[in-house]
Amino acid sequence: MAEVEIRDLMFTYPEMENPALCSINLEINDGDFVVLCGKSGCGKSTLLRHFKTVLTPHGTRTGEILFKGRALSEVDIRTQSSEIGFVLQNPDNQIVTDKVWHELAFGLESLGYDTPTIRLRVAEMASYFGIQAWFRRNVNELSGGQKQLLNLAAIMAMHPSLLILDEPTSQLDPIAASDFLETVKKINRDLGTTIIMTEHRLEDIFPAADKVIVMDQGSVIAQGLPREIGKELRGMGHDMFLSMPAPMQIYAGIDNEMPCPLTVREGRQWLSELFEGKPVEKKSIPIEADHFKEAETVVELRDVWFRYDKNLPDVVRDLSLEIKRGQLYALVGGNGTGKTTTLSLISGINRPYRGKVKLEGREVRKYSDKELFHGFLGVLPQNPQSLFVKKTVELDLFEAIGGTNERRRSEFDSDMDKRTAVEGMAELMHIGHLMQQHPYDLSGGEQQRLALAKIMLLKPRILLMDEPTKGLDNHFKRELAEILKRLQEHGVTIVMVSHDVEFCAQYADTCGLFFEGSIVTANTPRAFFSGNSFYTTSANRLSRHLFDNAITVKDVITCCQMNL
Repeated sequence: MAEVEIRDLMFTYPEMENPALCSINLEINDGDFVVLCGKSGCGKSTLLRHFKTVLTPHGTRTGEILFKGRALSEVDIRTQSSEIGFVLQNPDNQIVTDKVWHELAFGLESLGYDTPTIRLRVAEMASYFGIQAWFRRNVNELSGGQKQLLNLAAIMAMHPSLLILDEPTSQLDPIAASDFLETVKKINRDLGTTIIMTEHRLEDIFPAADKVIVMDQGSVIAQGLPREIGKELRGMGHDMFLSMPAPMQIYAGIDNEMPCPLTVREGRQWLSELFEGKPVEKKSIPIEADHFKEAETVVELRDVWFRYDKNLPDVVRDLSLEIKRGQLYALVGGNGTGKTTTLSLISGINRPYRGKVKLEGREVRKYSDKELFHGFLGVLPQNPQSLFVKKTVELDLFEAIGGTNERRRSEFDSDMDKRTAVEGMAELMHIGHLMQQHPYDLSGGEQQRLALAKIMLLKPRILLMDEPTKGLDNHFKRELAEILKRLQEHGVTIVMVSHDVEFCAQYADTCGLFFEGSIVTANTPRAFFSGNSFYTTSANRLSRHLFDNAITVKDVITCCQMNL
């Protein structure tokens, strides 16, 4: 039986000419695991929000959505709350209470269940999700991965038959994300819950999917089994093929007649069969040279210690770090290890109680805010919405260059100069068609691009970025990398906190691993990732039994071509 049916769904946001959703027809059966993918801004989140009437965005809609054979509009809110679970991108947007056990019980209390039932279900979910160890903790003490797991457990306590997840791992480190996605697979496998999820990390989730649906510009352009989708997208020459799992991309880059691998394990077997009986003579890709060894130090942290309260443990511990002019330095590591706090220390938002933070040789506390944030330091926060202050994208971009200080006046002599700068930046960030939309109506990836555009208009010499690739598809990640490289060529220094190991492996100059408030190791990407077992790329895990230092899809394809 069909759990959800969509018939000719059309949806247009207010004051927009082009529809956000165009003639969507889908049927999702009971117990299916469906992965919805597409470039950022293609309509994925808009479509998911139509599965629950309280989340449906304002606008003009035609067509119908059926839930278990009934029009969704006729299903009462109580039934929707209990039977349709929804996990949002940002875990903090969904948590409503102060304690973990309160959060687990909140939904059940709201639905009017009696106390014995609530206690039973809360205990069951805490055990199922492994929450017992932090059951009585305050919610604000949890890591991002724990918060997202708590959201999932609180929803599953209501026993929904349909679970919708909108990029639930976008703020999680690779290991926490992998654990979370394993739990989602387990729910589908053990409980038979129908799952619809959008996700940019397709490596972990693709093999578990019964059906993959690909969207582009508000329409469904392909749907089918995971193995078929990769082939279809490649045949179409579509950009979304760049987002397919690494084994599929490597397979597509090598001329062969064997079946297409989907997982790292299948990829390793395929690679072994490909080279069976053939000598592998050129086993290694050269380690990159460190081109910044002799460059001028722009950001320096020396013996830095920081805690948020005198009664709390240290978040940053004895951290020493040097970042050179024009360098792209990536800080990677688990949630809660101190990476974002380090960015706040560099920007002067927080101050260490011991140690020194220097920018261009001068202590950061000796700069005024005007000196720091007008053409010197740009900060892209983890939550891009914190930068949005106006009613449209266009007004928000103008706000970034609308100040009255001398530097801005001399740089933008007239309103025409400002308009040229804003329109050029909007085109560069692919948000020109969104200028009249409210920033909060944009998708996660579009909000990220708008936030970056606002920061770039200030022309900073040092750019601090917290999760810049969150919510971005692989196609725009490539374009972002090009933008960052151009900035580096102009002497801009970039410090980036990221959970996106594939992006760091491909584009960073140096990667530093954070653990317990300090950097335990730092090196060029190939030297850094090729030695790790878990904290590394899929391409490296797939090929390490044959090749040394191959950490990207391109590296593995190059090694194969050199030896075949």
